[in-house]
Amino acid sequence: MGVILSTSQRNGSARERLLVRLLDAFGETLPPPEMSLREIAARIETSHALLRYHFGSLPGVLAAMLTAQRSRDNEALLEAAQQGTFDDFVVAIWRTYTRPEQLSRVRGFFYVAGLAAYRPEDFREFVESIDDLTVMLSSLAEREGLDAKEAREVATVTIAAIRGLLLQELLTPGTRSEDAVALILRMREGRPAPRSRPER
Repeated sequence: MGVILSTSQRNGSARERLLVRLLDAFGETLPPPEMSLREIAARIETSHALLRYHFGSLPGVLAAMLTAQRSRDNEALLEAAQQGTFDDFVVAIWRTYTRPEQLSRVRGFFYVAGLAAYRPEDFREFVESIDDLTVMLSSLAEREGLDAKEAREVATVTIAAIRGLLLQELLTPGTRSEDAVALILRMREGRPAPRSRPER
């Protein structure tokens, strides 16, 4: 006799299969926001109705893909966290998300985050997942001697700085400091940034 699945289990299984097909079709990138659900459905050879049923909308598709992609990134970054220092981990995060092939995903992240700011209840899984790097970084800070509260604060500010610099680069390409990571780490240590010499 076969296993009888509940409706929620069947729905979850079907959703996961669709998500795998989306990730296979788009790789490390995301569908652009102007791409319709019908176009995405055609790309993965499924129906528009199925995508709408399981993800609700194009932002729902993007949020699910981002959550899955970032989960895979975190697995790789976790190895860096286990092997290295707080500073090493910050550098690993920065290198991961500033690769040229990550550009569409970074854009997608801020697009979905903007929508989630208005309707967090519609993006619950995505909202819950965006704290993962902060937790990992906080753990490293504790390992290096900070108490739990201070470690959490340092990790939160560090991740916020990274995201702020990524957003700046999207809005005004080429203005990001080449020493962005060094500046972030210097900020953590409480050292002021070096002043530029006045022009004569």
